[in-house]
Amino acid sequence: MQTIRYELAGGIATLTLDEPGSPVNTMCEQWQQDLGAAVQQVLADRGAIRGIVLASAKSTFFAGADLKATMRLQPQDGQRVFREIEQVKKNFRTLETLGVPVVACLNGSALGGGWEVALVAHHRVAVDSPKIQFGLPEITLGLIPGASGITKMTRLLGLMGAQPSILESRLFSPREALELGLVHELVPDAAALRPAALAWIEQHPQAQQPWDAKDYRMPGGTPSNPKIAGMLAVAPAALKQKTRGLYPAPEYALAAMVEGAQVDFDTALRIESRYLAKLIVSPVAKNMINTFFFNLNAIKAGQSRPRWEGRFVPRKVGILGAGMMGGGIAYAQASRGIATVLRDVSLVKAEAGKAYSLKITQPRVAKGRMGAEEQQALLARITPTESLKDLQDCDLVIEAVYENRELKARVTKEAEPLLAPDGFFASNTSTLPITGLARASARPQKFVGIHFFSPVDRMKLVEIIRGQATDDETVARAYDYVQALGKIPIVVNDARGFFTSRVFGTFVMEGAAMVGEGIPAPVVEQAGIQAGMPVGPLAVLDETALSLSVHVLDQTRADYRADGKTYIASAGELLVERMVKEFDRNGRAAGGGFYEYPQEPGVRKFLWPELKNLFEQPGTAWDLQDLKDRLLYRQSVETARCLAEGVLTSVHDANVGSIFGIGFPGWTGGALQFIYGMGLNAFLARAGELAAKHGPGFVVGPEVADALRRFEPHG
Repeated sequence: MQTIRYELAGGIATLTLDEPGSPVNTMCEQWQQDLGAAVQQVLADRGAIRGIVLASAKSTFFAGADLKATMRLQPQDGQRVFREIEQVKKNFRTLETLGVPVVACLNGSALGGGWEVALVAHHRVAVDSPKIQFGLPEITLGLIPGASGITKMTRLLGLMGAQPSILESRLFSPREALELGLVHELVPDAAALRPAALAWIEQHPQAQQPWDAKDYRMPGGTPSNPKIAGMLAVAPAALKQKTRGLYPAPEYALAAMVEGAQVDFDTALRIESRYLAKLIVSPVAKNMINTFFFNLNAIKAGQSRPRWEGRFVPRKVGILGAGMMGGGIAYAQASRGIATVLRDVSLVKAEAGKAYSLKITQPRVAKGRMGAEEQQALLARITPTESLKDLQDCDLVIEAVYENRELKARVTKEAEPLLAPDGFFASNTSTLPITGLARASARPQKFVGIHFFSPVDRMKLVEIIRGQATDDETVARAYDYVQALGKIPIVVNDARGFFTSRVFGTFVMEGAAMVGEGIPAPVVEQAGIQAGMPVGPLAVLDETALSLSVHVLDQTRADYRADGKTYIASAGELLVERMVKEFDRNGRAAGGGFYEYPQEPGVRKFLWPELKNLFEQPGTAWDLQDLKDRLLYRQSVETARCLAEGVLTSVHDANVGSIFGIGFPGWTGGALQFIYGMGLNAFLARAGELAAKHGPGFVVGPEVADALRRFEPHG
């Protein structure tokens, strides 16, 4: 055995999980073979065994499935996967039905398949550390717990009680697991695990799982219970409302839970295996595993960070502008222990920016999720001021003022001299090229873009923009700063709109163009939602302000004129310009845009009725699939152009940035995975069809196609 060490001493069989050459234990093919061999050894030694201990030689207990192997699976592999997972479960069942006590010593995290290994034990002992996590995160990767996790968690917690763990992938600490009855004992450190396990074995010479007891009853009742049946009657519809039919994993998981709860334990395991085997070879699972596991881990590991031997630890950071964005950044910093100077033109405005942190934390204090002392400590880290002098010796200053080049230049020149000797300056602009803004800097090599997304406290992504003069050390420092905030950094090169704002613009403007073509506005919104975007393009335009889009359009025209060129606005841009300049529809903050926003409590927003009279053309032919494709393909084509132009330099930045920054549908795995997942040739063919019908926005030129081939993932 290569991944499991088997030892028998004093009647105790110890199975130590220790995958060679890997920092974690996984359910790789070798482990599956070794599990079978270990179980056969247990059976051979059965007469001498009075207890079994499951332990780990790694810093964590068990990490779960071998996702690299999962990515290689093809549709025809479904039957083989079913047989393999059934064999794993057979081995699990052999251990847990021997009649001797089995104890899992949980020295670290056990997630996914790792938690399912832990569930083999009759008794689970865990180190009492808040850093340790247990649970079943498979849904977030487009999979379901298929190594008995659904069946066992449902029988341990009941159909309703297990839903947060299974359908929402809610993880829990050892102490939370103890409260749920999923862990039975906590110890202070790893050294105390084995003694606790041996003590329990001594006191319980015979053991069985709860569901194997003759008097077992499912907590809360089975689906035949009228109360449970009533809830389950509406559960699929509620779930479909969330998934929009685009994410099969939660639907499969719910089906496995309910179907499994109506049959005996072993039949329930088989039902679970069938759903997993069908799901694990699906395109959606591969897309999500690729991005939410491999791409995200690449960014966390710093693959987009330039080489710089140092490590920047932000000590004191200044923010210029205390509006919603500046206030949000201040909260993000203070919540991570960073001293923050929040400067605005008046102390009143600066204090209002600090009050944003109070607004965010107060509900948590009220619900007992945050202590009053912790809240006060956080607020004390924010120094509101109108004085530039308070910025003295900041490691970093971020300007978050209005999107006006002259204003940004002025505050840069005022604040930059106050930086610490090795400090650097950043702009939070969402569209203005960093190279142009850096002209106001005395040290353009220490000037970088750090683009936060609104609302900052909820949005995980931060886009780091390298200007033409920005050096590697400054980009690396910005990367370290973003990670210090607990956020996800992507690195892009300078261009108008960078990556996220540029691609986001294609989504909303394609939606506006559809309205201009006479397609009913409700249909346009539904196309966006059914494609998997969080909201429709018109609703997003309202939230971000139509007036801001027009301001950017005017600035772009002016910049082009300064270079002796003429900017040709798109059909969507021209329609939005009409909405603002002709009809005074500036967006939600101004009272109304594509939508009306009633002031009466409980009355929901609705599309502006005049859209029908102004733009809708009776008899206009439309096809919903065509509209959905336009919204997704337009963004993917623009992402591919960013790759070809060198704005993007990696696939993982593109995929993670598109999902976490723009809201590109998670089921696709991101804007480039959307292309690669369906096959490059198929994508190019469909993009060609759309270009013929709907114009140059969908044209994939030869240089763009070449870039896609060059970056295409293999293996």
